[in-house]
This record gives sequence, C-alpha cells and structure tokens, in this order.
Amino acid sequence: MPFDFSVAPELEERRQRTAAFVTDVVIPLEQRIFREGLTDARRLALQAEAKGAGVFGPQLPSALGGPGLRFDDVGVLLEAAGYSLLGPVALNCAAPDEGNIHLLETSASARQRERYLQPLASGEVRSCFAMTEPPPGAGSDPSALRTTARRGDGGWVLDGEKWLITGAQGAAFAIVMARNDGPGVPDGATMFLVPADADGFQVGEHLNTIDATGVGGHCRVRLQHCFVPDDDVLGEPGRGFAAAQVRLAPARLTHCMRWLGAAQRAHDISLDRAVDRRLFGSRLADLGMAQSLVAENEVDLDAARAVVRHASWDIAEGSRSTEESSRAKVFVSEAVCRVVDRAVQLAGGMGTSEELVLGRIYRDIRSFRIYDGATETHKMSIARRAAARAAARLAGTRGEREGADEGDGGAAGRGTASGP
Repeated sequence: MPFDFSVAPELEERRQRTAAFVTDVVIPLEQRIFREGLTDARRLALQAEAKGAGVFGPQLPSALGGPGLRFDDVGVLLEAAGYSLLGPVALNCAAPDEGNIHLLETSASARQRERYLQPLASGEVRSCFAMTEPPPGAGSDPSALRTTARRGDGGWVLDGEKWLITGAQGAAFAIVMARNDGPGVPDGATMFLVPADADGFQVGEHLNTIDATGVGGHCRVRLQHCFVPDDDVLGEPGRGFAAAQVRLAPARLTHCMRWLGAAQRAHDISLDRAVDRRLFGSRLADLGMAQSLVAENEVDLDAARAVVRHASWDIAEGSRSTEESSRAKVFVSEAVCRVVDRAVQLAGGMGTSEELVLGRIYRDIRSFRIYDGATETHKMSIARRAAARAAARLAGTRGEREGADEGDGGAAGRGTASGP
C-alpha cells in the first residue's frame, strides 16, 4: 500500500495551534517551574490552559473527548508538544499516563473504563505503571518478574517490591504486573489495577535520578499482602505480558515523538546562538567545526523523524510493529542524545546551564536510552530476528538446492540405466 508522510491542512492547523500554545503559554513558565518543581497543582493549571486553547489530549480517541486521530497524525502533535519538557504534561500526553490511557482504552472493562480510564483521560488524576523491580527482578528482562499474585477469596493477593516507578508519588492508581503463583492459577503474569489507597500498597522513597522534570518522581513501591478484587484484573489472568504488548510499541514511539520535539528545541537554541555569537573574527556558525555539528544535527533530526513516521504509519495501518518500534527506539534514542550533546557543545558554557534549557534537556533525555528497553536489549532482539530470517532463508535455499540435486540425480540415474 502506498504511504504519504505529508501533513494534511487540518493537521497542520492543529500542529500550529499546539506549537503556539507551547511557545506562548508553556515556555514562559519553564524557569519558574524548573526552580520550584512541577506539582500536581501546576499540572492541573497547565492542563486547564490547554483545554481552553483546544489542544488538550491530542492522542485521545473521540470517545474520550479527543480528536480521534490516526496514530501517525498524533506523532506530529506530540513532537510539537515535546518542544518544551512541560508541553506533554500540559497536554496530558506525557508518560506514563499516555501509555496507560492507551492500554486501558484497549483492555479495560466497562467498569474499569468508568473508574480508571475516564478520570485519567480528563487529567483529573495521574497513574503509574509498576513493573520494574530491584535486581534480580524484572527490568529489561520482564521474565525475571518476582512480584507474585496468589489467589485469595474473591480476588488476588500481591507481594513484591518495585522501583523506578515513574509518577508513583501522588498517582491515583497503579497498573501492577505480577507473576502468578500458587495452586489454581494459570502460568504467566497478570496486570492489576491497584488504587493508591489500597491496603498493602506503599509508595516509598524517591530515587534521585538525573532526570527531574516529571510529576511524582521515580519511586520505590512495596506491595505487602495487597488485596486486589477480581474486578480490578486488567485483561485475562496469565495474559499480562501479551496484554502489555498493546502498550509497548505505541509507547516506545510516543517517547520518540516527544523527545524529537525536545531535541529540535535544543538544536534551535544552539543554532540561534551560533548565528548570533562571534568568535575569532566571524560568526560561530561560519566556523567549520561548528558547521559540522550543525549539519550532523540536521541529518540526525531528519532521519529520526523519518524513522518515527514510518513506524507510526505502520501501526496506524494495523501492524503491531514490534520490530519496527524497536528499530525506531534504538535509532531515535541515540540520535536525539547526539543532537542535544552537540547543541550543548555549540552553546558553550551556557549550554550546560538550565537558563538556556539545554542543561535540563540534556539531563532528562539521557534516560531515554535505558527505559522502555535499553538500547542493548533492543539490539539483541533486532539481531535475533534478523538471524532467524537469515536461517529461514538459508534453510529454504538449501531445501530448493537439495530438491534440485535429487531431481538431477534421478535423471542421471535413469540416463545411466538406459545408456549403452
């Protein structure tokens, strides 16, 4: 099927409105919020402004009050939102809520949609996704999951420890992944909806990570005999990993979309500075080594945008795009880090500061190469798939060759038997 990456006029109008909102409303608030911290009160105030401007929830389906756009069209708007680190928060398309909204929209029961999805989509509450555990528990390898779920009377009892759970402090509920354990339960893992006030659900310390812009920190979470009723099982028991795949590929790509916007901002800041700043008798932008940094950024941004739009188009056309999203995640996470690093270098000493925002973007974007699957984990998966295809191709070639050899051998035998 042919594909077209041009932006339709209606989408371009929406993109411009989103970009204008980020530039005129969000960016002027950055320095104060960076100094004082991003609280839920500030989040709600930003989201009220976004609703008033008609740019709230660009990823939401029409049933949840959103524009109901195709996934590849959403990417155009999420990149515009990501031009400020606070933009996705203001538009309610930041992680982890954006990915959780998508997961709930595809997997939640009618009751769960009313209790959890609708308040989350409206921005009334926040959520978190609790899978990552301290070693030797689950991280890049989900099969190492150690948190257990045992059957109880009318529900399940969860026990385990999570950490680096983004947004856990102040979240209204968590989507918890646990390994089924004990008699009478199917093998595998199950996802559970756990309200923050549930007995046995405890949010602990904030881990002091290098990225610091989100709401609710990156926290330890402990589950101690935490009871979850059957009504709060998300999807089917034992099918948690399969259900999580619904969230996985789109969430990787929406991260790419948002960080692409931030990298473009970093490039624009450094490019403006290179044009204005004079060194050694000429503009910085006219010096060869600076031009090399600018050109490499231009190439990385254009290539990253193409990779994201292709993978997003694939999902919009109905593909699960697991491998395509892995490729995009590897390339974009590395490319945007290169872009921001070069931008800091171009901007010089002030590039390391938060006054130019570059220092904050540099800190926050580095983690992208680790979460949602570290680069090395995705490379391993990509390489294994490539090797499997090569093995299948070689097996098929050998099979064809052997079939041809058998045919030739039969003909030669018949010729010999019938010869003089």
